[in-house]
Amino acid sequence: MTTFEAAKLVAAREIRVKLRDKAFLYSTAVFLLIVLASIMLPSLINSGATKVAVTDSAAAGVLRATEMDVRVVTDPATAEQLLRDGEVDAAVLAGPVVVGMDEAPDEVVQALSTEPQVRLLDPSDVEPVLQVLVPLAFAMLFFFTSFTFGMQIAQSVVEEKQTRIVEILVASVPVRALLAGKVIALTALAFAQVALLAVVAIVGMTVTDAAPGLLNVVAPAIGWFLPFFVVGFVMLAALWAGVGALASRQEELASTSVPVQMLVLIPFFVVVSLPQGGSVLRVLSYVPFSSPLAMPIRLFNGDTAIWEPVVALLILAATAVALLAVGARIYAGSLLKTQVKTSFMAALRKA
Repeated sequence: MTTFEAAKLVAAREIRVKLRDKAFLYSTAVFLLIVLASIMLPSLINSGATKVAVTDSAAAGVLRATEMDVRVVTDPATAEQLLRDGEVDAAVLAGPVVVGMDEAPDEVVQALSTEPQVRLLDPSDVEPVLQVLVPLAFAMLFFFTSFTFGMQIAQSVVEEKQTRIVEILVASVPVRALLAGKVIALTALAFAQVALLAVVAIVGMTVTDAAPGLLNVVAPAIGWFLPFFVVGFVMLAALWAGVGALASRQEELASTSVPVQMLVLIPFFVVVSLPQGGSVLRVLSYVPFSSPLAMPIRLFNGDTAIWEPVVALLILAATAVALLAVGARIYAGSLLKTQVKTSFMAALRKA
């Protein structure tokens, strides 16, 4: 059996195990529900025009112009009774006087207020709230997926060492094939999960039209996010396997995996805390450990040239190749040391 065939065998086994893992299936279902809820809830909450009982015909014309459901009544008592019965959301009496039940009907007040003319030099197709939430969603998706799947790689390696089954595996397949199979399997599963979420999000935005103009802005960012995610995950996957091989028991994994955890945690918190459109975020979009987070955010904001994501992706790919070699050496140098925790330098010397 060649190394490639052995790697395919290991990858197929890892995928079968994960697809039978209820925790993996439940987490995927929960992510899908969160995506669907974030798309559908705003449209459900905002569905239906505001119902208003009006005694003044002039106010009725103004409110109809804002697409409210206007019900003209003859006297104030009737309007207030409809409000008490819950048949309307507000009442507008002569004056005009806006009447609410337990809180001010701000939408009706704003519709009847005289506002100055507003002209925007650079109007956005996306609402201000979504300009904050969508970039945060990109960052959180990469953070949680890479952290969760990475820890699963490390835990799988430690479990094989702790049960001594790794000695049988290494006797059957080369160490590099064992590592390659794990990285390929978990990368494929992580990509499939993220791609599924992206498809559901795009379909949901298309069907519900919850945020007009959002799909046109977010689609290019999603298209670039997927390759950045895959290359970024591969860059970290071998390191996760390596720090997992340094530990001899599950209890030691918390300490051996700290360096890789920091490589995931620090870029996430730095990127989400920075103001969008700043020069620091521009620099971080080229730094390998933060570019899978920062570059899709910049693409969503529309402040990138055509060549920028290409250059950032090439830098990320080159770093991934280098770190794959480092992770493989750590993995090979510490995999068969099943009795004690192995240090980083000792693993490199052993390899």
